[in-house]
Amino acid sequence: MAQTLKAMLEAAHSVVPRISAEEAQIKIKDGALLLDVRDAPELAASGKAKGAHNVSRGTLEFRAEPDSPNADPEFRTDRAIILFCAAGGRAALAGQALKELGYKEVYNLGGLKDWADGGGEVS
Repeated sequence: MAQTLKAMLEAAHSVVPRISAEEAQIKIKDGALLLDVRDAPELAASGKAKGAHNVSRGTLEFRAEPDSPNADPEFRTDRAIILFCAAGGRAALAGQALKELGYKEVYNLGGLKDWADGGGEVS
């Protein structure tokens, strides 16, 4: 059954709560992973949130699945994950995918601008 992008985003936003940069910084101090799902050219053009781990949206499931040969050790289902992208759409979809893979505590920060506007450092 075909869906529209709007419907997909609404579904993702309904299961991945939005979080402010201030809330994210508290969770990061408690061990949460700040995850940037933008592609490499975007990082090169606009910088990166200090301390963020980058896995592009296109490879996320392959890196987040523990049994995958490409599994990334930063991913643990018992660790909170805070996602962001350029504006928040890819972060929401990525968060929904992580939830489907068994990750329990997943949040959408929105975009890099939300991080910076909330006092987060960008390098």
